[in-house]
Amino acid sequence: MDYGDKLFWLSVLIQRRYAQICAEYDLTSSQATLLCAIKDRPRQMAYLAASLGMTKNALSQLVDRTERRSLVSRASSEQDRRVIMLSVTPTGKVLAEAVFAEMTKRLPDVAENLDADDQRDLERLATAIVAASGVSASTSSRQTAQSS
Repeated sequence: MDYGDKLFWLSVLIQRRYAQICAEYDLTSSQATLLCAIKDRPRQMAYLAASLGMTKNALSQLVDRTERRSLVSRASSEQDRRVIMLSVTPTGKVLAEAVFAEMTKRLPDVAENLDADDQRDLERLATAIVAASGVSASTSSRQTAQSS
């Protein structure tokens, strides 16, 4: 098995665990991802589409479905009415926090068979990969500050 194969199967393991957690909260993986992406602060729809790798149309459809469940709300930006901001509702916030906590608790279990040193190495590498990808929390915070 080459490196690409290993990354593929790691992705499958993570996605399977993620889907299990989402199902326990009656959410699709996409809905959970959306809620977790906006749980701490409103985000621009255009930014979310780019960050989540979705077309604007696909994101709008996802938001429509999630909004019908009263988990998110849309509003025009105070600075520019053409910019749509997406926020969690109070119900969505509670659900997002619960799902996020469960994910941070259970996703690391995919590496439970590794020894402690290997788990620390995996955490260090995962941190570096996410930081280099441009989707880390600090990047998200900068984008929100710049758009305000």
